[in-house]
Amino acid sequence: MITSFMAFLGVSAIVIMTPGPDTAVTVRNTLLGGRLAGIFTALGISTGQAIWALATSFGVVALLVASEVLFQAVKYAGVAYLIYLGLQALVSAWRGDGSPVAAQRGKARLGPAKAYVQGLMSDLGNPKMAVFFASLLPQFAAPGEGLFAALMSLGLVFSLMTFLWLAVYAFVVAKAGEVLRRPAIRRWIEGITGTLLVALGVRIAAEQR
Repeated sequence: MITSFMAFLGVSAIVIMTPGPDTAVTVRNTLLGGRLAGIFTALGISTGQAIWALATSFGVVALLVASEVLFQAVKYAGVAYLIYLGLQALVSAWRGDGSPVAAQRGKARLGPAKAYVQGLMSDLGNPKMAVFFASLLPQFAAPGEGLFAALMSLGLVFSLMTFLWLAVYAFVVAKAGEVLRRPAIRRWIEGITGTLLVALGVRIAAEQR
């Protein structure tokens, strides 16, 4: 039992530490709203994963994975949202919205509530999480009467690990905020982040299951 759980932690750590849409959104929002926005983005992402875990435990994810229509609907909704966020970052980089001039015009920083929603939507719009949870969690949960609790517990552990990892990202990016928010560097980073988000959206759209 302990060996199986340690194996789960190892696999989860590898998956979580591999940069992807969630990482890009967290970095972007930390630059836009500071450490608090980054942490709330991470919280939104981990909440989305907890929802996927709950859906997996109830068997809803299995229905989603089995239904081509539902799977594709979630997939393209998520793709559209990633590309939307990416284009926002690219437009901001082009216009120089992070510059002191933009700040003087009263452009609001990204608030925690909006950052949380963006993190949540980013994760729920990624159907690969559904496939991942449906294929990974049952391998480490013993079948029987306690299957629901076991699946849910593993899913929550994964969500907590994700939150802690992304929160570290938020702290690091915020710590370097003085440098990273300089107009030229800020535009450069937003351009890269926006390009990555758009590229990730296109890649997910082109991927087969």
